[in-house]
Amino acid sequence: MLELNRQIQPTFQRRLITSLAHSEAEILEAQRLRYKVFAEEMGANLPSASEEIDRDIFDKYCEHLLVRENDGNKVVGTYRILPPDQAIKVGGYYSQTEFDLTRLLHLSDRMVEVGRSCVHRDYRDGATITHLWSGLAQYMLQSGHEYLIGCASIGIADGGHVAASIYRKLHRIYSAPAEYSVFPRNPLPLHALNQSLDAPIPPLIKGYLRLGAYICGEPAWDAEFNTADLLILLPMSRLNNRYAKHFLR
Repeated sequence: MLELNRQIQPTFQRRLITSLAHSEAEILEAQRLRYKVFAEEMGANLPSASEEIDRDIFDKYCEHLLVRENDGNKVVGTYRILPPDQAIKVGGYYSQTEFDLTRLLHLSDRMVEVGRSCVHRDYRDGATITHLWSGLAQYMLQSGHEYLIGCASIGIADGGHVAASIYRKLHRIYSAPAEYSVFPRNPLPLHALNQSLDAPIPPLIKGYLRLGAYICGEPAWDAEFNTADLLILLPMSRLNNRYAKHFLR
């Protein structure tokens, strides 16, 4: 297991610590936070909801990145990371449940998948997001893996019009080369949606794009979470130097 340990003390004296989970108890803390965000806030229909956690078959194969508030030792942010050797053990990437990744599979021995990113509602600020991104950047640097993929979600409580408009805005500029295209298994019906709304780009997607990521195809509809998901691909060779220096300082 890689060791990550990073502390930053922002101007308002909140101290945050970033690390990887080292025990089942720590993973459970991440799963409880995910339940609070995904089920209680977003209304996701989670199979493990009766336990008030978010858990699936991928969890035990993943590394779990945690951001804690030092004073209360509470997990306030998390990301899960599936390295290529563990993807083989579990039978593939989570993203493959939503997309046909055939054109990316030749990269799979060098490709890490990230997902289940969330932050407690009281800590959704620049400091917490910086810790998550810093931990992820350090992981990629230390592991030596060359590609990062993940599903980036857009809520579709409005029926999907905002998601369709965001995709239309972004795909012209950030589309991956054809050889990296993926195809949604349950596509969002773009043709039936208003694609001309001036919708804000979600912070997570904006962060990926600033780092140098591609959008690899049309959005998939995730019925369990009721979101439109975009498949993001970040070749580390494209990592924006300005942001890399910020997250790895």
